[in-house]
Amino acid sequence: MMRPGEERPLEGGACHGALELELLKQRATERIDEAAERLGALSRAIWSEPELAYEEHHAHRVLTEFFELEPPASSWEVQPHSQLPTAFRAEWEPPGARAQSAAQRPLHLGFLCEYDALPGIGHACGHNLIAEVGAAAALGVKGALEGLSGPPPPVKVIVLGTPAEEDGGGKIDLIEAGAFKNLDVVFMAHPSQENAAYLPDVAEHDVTVKYYGKASHAAAYPWEGVNALDAAVLAYNNLSVFRQQMKPTWRVHGIIKNGGVKPNIIPSYSELVYYFRAPSMKELQVLTQKAEDCFRAAALATGCTVEIEGGAHDYYNVLPNKSLWKAYMENGKKLGIEFISEDTMLNGSSGSTDFGNVTFVVPGIHPYFYIGSNALNHTEQYTEAAGSQEAQFYTLRTAKALAMTALDVIFKPELLERIREDFKLKLQEEQFLNTIE
Repeated sequence: MMRPGEERPLEGGACHGALELELLKQRATERIDEAAERLGALSRAIWSEPELAYEEHHAHRVLTEFFELEPPASSWEVQPHSQLPTAFRAEWEPPGARAQSAAQRPLHLGFLCEYDALPGIGHACGHNLIAEVGAAAALGVKGALEGLSGPPPPVKVIVLGTPAEEDGGGKIDLIEAGAFKNLDVVFMAHPSQENAAYLPDVAEHDVTVKYYGKASHAAAYPWEGVNALDAAVLAYNNLSVFRQQMKPTWRVHGIIKNGGVKPNIIPSYSELVYYFRAPSMKELQVLTQKAEDCFRAAALATGCTVEIEGGAHDYYNVLPNKSLWKAYMENGKKLGIEFISEDTMLNGSSGSTDFGNVTFVVPGIHPYFYIGSNALNHTEQYTEAAGSQEAQFYTLRTAKALAMTALDVIFKPELLERIREDFKLKLQEEQFLNTIE
């Protein structure tokens, strides 16, 4: 029976009370600092050779080699092509933990790395830093647990290399392949202009719209043609008119990808690509239906036929886990991180990520972090900032906060229970909202 004011012993046998946990966190930060040169080189290697979704062969190679060569040799069990050609899985367990696994299932903690770039502007979303954060946080947890003098806690540290976030949804492929099965909590962090433990990343659906008309000489007998470019322009304008009736939280943006081949030929083919975003999957379905009506109306008005092709995967909205991000904020503040207010955080605008789909199958955290620049993501200026030396301090500081939070999850069973409860409640809430007409 515990007496009032008595510290609850931490699981693992060799660590007791808040002071010992803080010492473990200190060791995690020291381990990250010790590896700073290797981590920076890893990030620069990815940044210097940007690769598009599912084609990240160089980034994949340098990441797998990073874990294969991480001292001591063979400490990480690396699966270099796990489920996808440019995905990987690296696992580590404390020495002696496997002997305990027969009696107690180990806690599985996942650290996610992204490393694909954007066409034309490279790492303008800083995915080289996401890869570095994931690797660094995992090293920090490993370093802390290696310092335990007694029996280690039953835990497995897992690093997942997740390709194709910018296009395609590599994490969704990995979910479907079972890569997230049995993970208890997952961690990653994304570069931004501010420090936020959570931002309301929204659901996203993309479509390719193809109009088929009939070619004809544009001067001699244009009446014989059916203008597919007119259909594309009309569809674009239909959506622009529709914006007046869109909810403030909805987003629609697209391009005309193909509009013909020569001015004196009535275009027989045109193509648009559009992204639709909304706060939830239910709202996204409503927005998508209205947008598709706009596409079909353009076909009817011009006499074209239309094909509407949805993307391979929809990105789900990110489910918040308040217990997890509050623990992250507590640790981040100890490192000097200044977070935006909770009101700003919950009411701010953001983009979309396939991490949203992950939060529907396992509790997770996806904080945003400042990298020393006010440049905006998806710009040439942000590409430069993501490759700068200044970004290294902020990136490793974020990794330390993630590692410290992971140690809280390992050694505070009550926190893990709250995280699991938050996950269940948010999932039930989302499912309930989707049933409301």
